[in-house]
Amino acid sequence: MMGPSHALSGATAWLAGTWALDHFAGYEQSPLAVAVGTLVCAGGALLPDLDLSGKVTRNQGGATVARTFGVFSLFVAEVIEKVSLGIYTATRLSRDPRRTNGHRTFTHTLPFAGLLGWGTTALAGHFGKWAVVGIVFFTAGLALRGLFDKWAERAGWFIVTLCSAVIAWFTAANLPGDRGYPMLGFAVAVGCVVHLFGDIITSAGVPILWPVPTGRRLWRMVGVPNGMAIKVGGKVETVVLRTAMVVISLVAIAGIFAPGLLQRFEDLISTSSTVAMKENI
Repeated sequence: MMGPSHALSGATAWLAGTWALDHFAGYEQSPLAVAVGTLVCAGGALLPDLDLSGKVTRNQGGATVARTFGVFSLFVAEVIEKVSLGIYTATRLSRDPRRTNGHRTFTHTLPFAGLLGWGTTALAGHFGKWAVVGIVFFTAGLALRGLFDKWAERAGWFIVTLCSAVIAWFTAANLPGDRGYPMLGFAVAVGCVVHLFGDIITSAGVPILWPVPTGRRLWRMVGVPNGMAIKVGGKVETVVLRTAMVVISLVAIAGIFAPGLLQRFEDLISTSSTVAMKENI
């Protein structure tokens, strides 16, 4: 899937999950917590593609996530791609093919998602607000780049970076640490997992079973059959799937906030009626 689809899938998954927790388990979150979780999950859904690097010196190419912060993020993607290739080469079995790049290897595994989620929570818990600033700054930048890709292309990496900094600072100043900080790591992990399932429905697939060996292969690519696979960038992805995700997100937002707004409206009407009755008396 393309970057915007991955980011949108992360946002959709988080909003739908937030509604489900609220509706079935009574787990309420503040509007800020919902918004931050959605942004972080959308950004997290782009993180696995940091193994797709471009041309650092020319500030070109690479995945959506690699271009978010210009040359800096392209350099990070270059490093991660080489590390992923190194892990693949060091652990591949006899039937795993030789590779010259690390795309769709280590960062496209469940252990990577788990490690990233755990590390994010540990950083936020240990270093507090300063870690939250860094985490939200980075993931919000990815989310803006993915969710608003055309705007981000026109605005450039500097404006995206500036907007990310404002979001990060506001979050650190207002997000409570008791439930908010652990939520960040969970949102990152969920985003990464959602990315994997997004790539599974393409013909290339991902090594989601790693590190479990199957048939003398450790890096078996798991995906749907070619006849069912969606074409990356095709109409099924860009029109059908994105439209469905937008609709689900809007319904989830309505489900999360509409009951509270209706209750406030009813309370306001009730209070106004009470005041009017007292004045008439």
